[in-house]
Amino acid sequence: MTEIVIIGAGYSGMAATVGIVGRTKRRDDVHVTLVNPQARFTERLRLHQVASGQDVADLQIPALLDGTGVEFIQGWATGVDPVAQTVRIDNQRGLRYDTLVYALGAVADTAAGAGVDDYAYTLNSAHDAAVLAGLLDRLKSGTVVVADGGLTGVESAAEIAEQHPELHVVLASSEDPGSMMGHSARTRLHAGLHRLGVQVRAGVDIIKVLPDGVALAGGEVIAAEAVLWTAGVRVPPLAAAAGFDVDDRGRILTDASLRSISHPTVYAIVDAAARYRRPTASCTAPAKAESRRAYTPRRPSRAS
Repeated sequence: MTEIVIIGAGYSGMAATVGIVGRTKRRDDVHVTLVNPQARFTERLRLHQVASGQDVADLQIPALLDGTGVEFIQGWATGVDPVAQTVRIDNQRGLRYDTLVYALGAVADTAAGAGVDDYAYTLNSAHDAAVLAGLLDRLKSGTVVVADGGLTGVESAAEIAEQHPELHVVLASSEDPGSMMGHSARTRLHAGLHRLGVQVRAGVDIIKVLPDGVALAGGEVIAAEAVLWTAGVRVPPLAAAAGFDVDDRGRILTDASLRSISHPTVYAIVDAAARYRRPTASCTAPAKAESRRAYTPRRPSRAS
């Protein structure tokens, strides 16, 4: 029996799982296991909606996998031994693999700024988003600072402003929000933020998150009841700790088929793979396509 283990059930992990199942459904010599800390499927692209207080679909991974034959294990992948080819679950159980699909995504880079870990909110999980939603619901007035003008920051600022018109939302960014877009799209983006009452502070650098606001380079302080940190992401240190060849961001170095160059029984996808210029923590068409490259084992020949 060939054991394929996928760790991480985000968009990329689920896409890889479904792809592998589709390519091995007529095989009786392949067993697929998916490992994830939560049974609920987290739609990372909708966490800004959760943070603003909106309800999103409750998608349960076991239900999504019903009828596929995939074994689902709820637990944290806390270590990988690439020599023994095992994954440690919750620091206890060892799970053997012939092929490992490493699909652990990225999380907010809270080490990127002083005070972020102590005082800022993030969108790392549905729980984190719900905690912020609870605070916003209790506030009757005040300011919310959203750090960074990338797509997650823009979406978060817009949703919070729309759902909580009683709050003053400030989008603080070193670059112009939507700078990656074309002129027409960027113009519409800024018009939408203006309509929602979002104050855009472009060209500012947050040097520290405070208990009651953020400090900018130059000495200015923006007072706030809540700070949402969306400025960059980082990958977990598990791959580097396991001894895989990684880049300076901790992402696994792979070949064109996303196979680890140091441990060929391991495939890294999307944010975990160094073939991407930077972690995205998002679901894009290229990311889905790369997830589908996950290895499908060949049927043993009669001679073997």
